[in-house]
Amino acid sequence: MIKQEQPVEINISPNKVVFLIEKAKEFDAKDVVTETDLGSNAVDDNMIEVLEDHPDDETFNEICGFINSLNIDEQIDLVALMWLGREDYTAEDWPRLRAEAAAAHNRHTARYLSGTPLLGDFLEAGLETLNYPVAELESAVFQ
Repeated sequence: MIKQEQPVEINISPNKVVFLIEKAKEFDAKDVVTETDLGSNAVDDNMIEVLEDHPDDETFNEICGFINSLNIDEQIDLVALMWLGREDYTAEDWPRLRAEAAAAHNRHTARYLSGTPLLGDFLEAGLETLNYPVAELESAVFQ
């Protein structure tokens, strides 16, 4: 039997990160606005605007609201997880990445993270690097 490495301790619930991963992937799937006249009937237009990236996008607002509701330690961990997932880092780099994220922390964390293309993929890779099985976490979060 292969011994599973223990996950690296983080200050944010992995379930919260998985929730954000799903929301970020929903947002990344949005397309550019093609219908600028939203005065028409959405049902007649096959609800196409739901798939477009509008400035008042509910998924974007939900992502920012969720991040802003987190405490500072959780926000720092999200930034560090995103950095971990987008570069060639290992779990051993976690303390250094977290320290760098703490030094860089400011009140613009939600804007910074929500403006990062592929945020969901980076967070997922970061969790996996720290030995958190995202597929198992997803099934627990979205039952």
